[in-house]
This record gives sequence, structure tokens and C-alpha cells, in this order.
Amino acid sequence: MTDSKTPGAIIARPEVAGESESRLAFTPAAIELIERLWAMHGPLMFHQSGGCCDGSAPMCYQAGEFKTGGQDLKLGTLELPGLGGSAEPREIAFWMSREQFEVWAHTHLTIDAVPGRGSGFSLEAPEGQRFLIRSRLL
Repeated sequence: MTDSKTPGAIIARPEVAGESESRLAFTPAAIELIERLWAMHGPLMFHQSGGCCDGSAPMCYQAGEFKTGGQDLKLGTLELPGLGGSAEPREIAFWMSREQFEVWAHTHLTIDAVPGRGSGFSLEAPEGQRFLIRSRLL
């Protein structure tokens, strides 16, 4: 499904309990970078913490590399078509710290990719692009 407010963006499946509308989308540039990272690293996940520095950017990891816990909330799951003719979709979870979610509870987040150096621990760091969040009020 695409996002009417961001042309070409793909809407993630909502995962917040009680919500039926997605609060998360990925731009075509982000999808392109995700596809490259998946080809290099396999299944992926994202985490957005409320910290400073690298924590203020969405961080991309190999699935399971970042340990989530009770302090984290799954905002949504990006579904991409399967590879090599597989009908099985590829799923990429997007997590956020509960503390950060309280601050951003009334926003829709669009994950984009732009030129620049990625965050230190995020998989895109050496790729010449970085993920960032664009937000709007719900």
C-alpha cells in the first residue's frame, strides 16, 4: 500500500495495539537502500531510540542484532516482495523506545534515505547514504 501524502512511499503494517492506521512509511529512496542492505546482510530491522547523537536517527541492523525488550514498541512492519520468485514476503520490523514513542505519539513517520554518512552502528554507514525520519502530525 502506498502513502498518498508521500508519493511512492510504502506504508508499513501497523503494529501498535489498538491501531488500524499505519504511522510509518518508507520512501522509494529508503526502499532502494533497504534492498541493497538486504542483499548484503540478509533480513533487517530498524530501531529508533530517544537518545542523542546516533540515537536520534533510525538505525538499521541485521534482524535480531539489536535486542529489543519491554522498553521497546514495534511501530510497524515493512513488507517487501519475496526474492527469487518466492511468494514469501520479506518483513522488516521498525521498533522505537517507549519513551520516544510518548514524545512522537501524535506523529506519522516517513523513513527516507539521503546522501551522507550513516550512523556509526547502522548498516548503511559505509554506503554514502543515511536514513532519516521526516515527521508530520497525525
